[in-house]
Amino acid sequence: MTASKKYSYPKTLPLLKFFWYAEAIRKNPIPYHNAFFETYGDTFSVRLGKNKYLLLSRDKDFAQYILQKNQKNYNKSKIQTQFLSKYLGNGLLTANGAYWLKQRRLIQPAFHKEKMEQLVALMNTTIVSELDSLASDAPLDVFSKMNQLAFNVVATSLFHVSPSDTSSEEKQERELQLNRLQTIIQKVQEFLVKEVRLPHKGWWFRLSGQVDAHKKLSEESRTILGNFIEERRNDTVEHGDLLDLLLATRYEDTGEPMSTKQLIDEITILFVAGHETTANALTFTTFLLAKHPEICQKVFEEVCRVESQTTNVVERLKLLEYTRACIDEAMRLYPPAWITDRENIEDDTITNFHIKKDTLVGVSFYEIHRNPKYWDQPDVFDPTRFLGDNKKKTAGCYFPFGAGPRMCIGMGFAIYEMLLATSYLVKKYTLSTAQDSITLHPLITLKPVDVKVIFSERNDIS
Repeated sequence: MTASKKYSYPKTLPLLKFFWYAEAIRKNPIPYHNAFFETYGDTFSVRLGKNKYLLLSRDKDFAQYILQKNQKNYNKSKIQTQFLSKYLGNGLLTANGAYWLKQRRLIQPAFHKEKMEQLVALMNTTIVSELDSLASDAPLDVFSKMNQLAFNVVATSLFHVSPSDTSSEEKQERELQLNRLQTIIQKVQEFLVKEVRLPHKGWWFRLSGQVDAHKKLSEESRTILGNFIEERRNDTVEHGDLLDLLLATRYEDTGEPMSTKQLIDEITILFVAGHETTANALTFTTFLLAKHPEICQKVFEEVCRVESQTTNVVERLKLLEYTRACIDEAMRLYPPAWITDRENIEDDTITNFHIKKDTLVGVSFYEIHRNPKYWDQPDVFDPTRFLGDNKKKTAGCYFPFGAGPRMCIGMGFAIYEMLLATSYLVKKYTLSTAQDSITLHPLITLKPVDVKVIFSERNDIS
């Protein structure tokens, strides 16, 4: 039976057209994805060879099928397992199959809700320290502030060191190492995007030494993390942080802990996936609240009301329903993890399309979150979508942390951090902005560019 009779694919975007726009798509694929969806339908394909196709979808049923209903037939693509792992190691984000499942089961308890609640005090101290002095008459670059905040929250939650545990010189050295780690992560991510989006230039990246240079950067970051881990292994003091939790994990079958290499792999992923996504979400949330003062005022009133009801920080976070709805709505409009991809292990049938094994399948969460089939006025910022009975309408078409068994393991951590930061910002400052829109830079995450907000000290706090 010929391939054309055996397999069926959605409407095809001409390959020549795809390559014609390749450089522009590399810089910002979102406008092109939207145009292609409008022209070719909610799922379209690109024919890459005689029997090789790429599929991209903004269909919620398509997404649910590959991420949940038949997820066992869909592995992370080679883009993630080969390109990313080359620099980030073999952690939860990049691993597949039995090893991924083994690691997920091992690490999951460390991210249990009760464990995350134990980290709230550490998070809150860092957030207050970072956001306490933002007041300015001039607009501030929000992302740079939130990026530093989110990185420090992850670093403190992983490597908490109290002032009494180390000298000022040792503390300064640690801060220098963490700053270097942050710089490396940013440089490696930017190069990764080039490799992924411009595969035809792979030969040049290798020949020019760019691949080797970024591998060296990756090794430098692994050395920094390895030193932190070995230092902790030799420490008898309990720090109550994530590193303590990870060091305490044991494999069920052997009773053995993770090796230093495995810990480095997983911690690298936590830094990469855990700080910039949150920084993005906080930037988008801050901008949208600044743009909608009437909504921001409701958040302020809720924060004040909740603070009058209880002094327990964790209990306060659970009561911030409207604030949480604002964050959810910001992540609907601007999902930090804006796209994902998979490859099917065996032939499969998805929404009437019969596809060959090893087909690269992409899902645009950004486009699903704005698909008018699922959302009324999809481009409008409306937090009430996530309140009360309205939440039922979002079920199945909202993927801020992915879906299925590979849903982001750090979701609870991120939500607590975003609630703490947003409530603190709105309670302390009045937010305003002269910008009408946000410029997007879609890398591995959906990064906001040059977002400016004025933070004015509130004078209406009793």
